Amino acid sequence: MSGLVLKLGPKERVLVNGAVIENGDRRSRLSIITPGANILRLRDAIHPEEVNTPVRRVCYIAQLVLSGDADPDEARLQLLRGIEQLSQVLTDHDSRTQMSHATEAIGEGQFYQALKSLRTLLPREERLMAAGRAE
Repeated sequence: MSGLVLKLGPKERVLVNGAVIENGDRRSRLSIITPGANILRLRDAIHPEEVNTPVRRVCYIAQLVLSGDADPDEARLQLLRGIEQLSQVLTDHDSRTQMSHATEAIGEGQFYQALKSLRTLLPREERLMAAGRAE
């Protein structure tokens, strides 16, 4: 069996195709076997007022697709442009690898996987911004 496996903590919430689902009192594991299902862990969700950096902006666009609030075709172009802009600044090998994974996932319509790859860039962006503030 292939697909996405979600491991949820007690009372953790997840958005699946627009429906909020809350886990019970115990840890659980869900296998999502429907291709193209839109999944978003609500603990990972970026709120609109938190969209204040380039990486967060790109992550937010992917998140909007997963929540059903953005058209995938329109978002695809915005995401690819955003990744291109990020690649001008995040030039280390690991960042480029994650951006490449995200680009491939976007091309395949796998917005959850794209978001997952893009989220790994958040700590790197934070370090760069902190270094810029320290100078």
